[in-house]
Amino acid sequence: MSAIKMFEKPLGMRDTFPNIYEKLEQIRSTGRELLRGRGYEFIKTPSVEYYDTVGKASAISDARLFKLVDNQGNTLVLRPDMTTPIARIATSKLLKEKIPQRLAYFANVFRAQQREGGRPAEFDQMGIELIGDSSVFADAEVIMTAIDLVKAYNIEDFKVTIGHAGVLSCILKDYTESEQQAKALNELLVKRNYVGFEEAVLAFDLPKTKSDALLAYIEEAISLPSIEAIEKYVRKNEALEYMRNLSRILDAAGYEPYIAFDFTLSSHMSYYTGMLFEVFASGSGFPLGNGGRYDGLLEHFGSQVGATGFGLRVDRVFEAMPKIEIDNNDVLVLFSAERFSEAMTLAQLLREQGKQVTFQAYEGIENVNALKAQFKLVNEFKSKEA
Repeated sequence: MSAIKMFEKPLGMRDTFPNIYEKLEQIRSTGRELLRGRGYEFIKTPSVEYYDTVGKASAISDARLFKLVDNQGNTLVLRPDMTTPIARIATSKLLKEKIPQRLAYFANVFRAQQREGGRPAEFDQMGIELIGDSSVFADAEVIMTAIDLVKAYNIEDFKVTIGHAGVLSCILKDYTESEQQAKALNELLVKRNYVGFEEAVLAFDLPKTKSDALLAYIEEAISLPSIEAIEKYVRKNEALEYMRNLSRILDAAGYEPYIAFDFTLSSHMSYYTGMLFEVFASGSGFPLGNGGRYDGLLEHFGSQVGATGFGLRVDRVFEAMPKIEIDNNDVLVLFSAERFSEAMTLAQLLREQGKQVTFQAYEGIENVNALKAQFKLVNEFKSKEA
């Protein structure tokens, strides 16, 4: 292990400086107002959870968990996502009080990085969980809320891409010869490796009807003009009918311009069991966030209820947003020791008017002009002898 230098940070960790912090607070405030206006109540969970509960239930791979050991010998993890801790809370307490539960969060999560590649190991997430509603209307509400939230940040060029884990699973099983082949193709889709998908299909030496169908499917299913276009590849099933209903609801609500269907969509978040979606926007090279239905996760905590939700990466939302200008209402009040009372009276008056007042004695600074240059408005109470 190399020696740690004085100013180094742990791999993947970042500092947030004051100007960025204020902009992130503005993002938080906007999101809180919108989500509360839709009936979502904010919740906070511990940063540290038990590995045997939240760690194992999370869809995040074991290698990406930050693990600790407490003084009782229990293995702990820094929370790798928010969905799993909220599922724990909901099943242990909240669902006994009210169902469905509409919960929201703004929190930091932790995922270990194997090497420095620009990816943060700690980042903020914002999202919602709608727990206790298995209907298609719950999924529609979650998607519409995600769209409204992105729009609230003045992001105009974006798209929500929707798929279904059940439809994709059915197609892969029908056109392969083994569970291992279907799993291998699914893993390639998680990585968006379409070239690798085509190469794997050819390498499997499948019957020509199956390989041709898979190759045609991967070309067409990325951007379907309608749900009906996928029917030639999949048996009639409940999942496909569910997606038709979802599409009708979103169209009726006026959200059709923001929606695209992609039945190659797959996620590394293995607890998604039905509809799933991702949010893409100009200005960010990665999805702003993702969501979907995760009924199976609640079963891990002993509850047989439906659940759906989404999470947005705050740093990626920040990248995609138009530039935020923070109003600089800062006022500097400079004073000498003998004029302290006069300066304090003015500072209090300005604060009552909503100004942000920095109250600074001349005796505590070396370069007065450098400090004054940081403020739009400066009030000086110099020594009467000056």
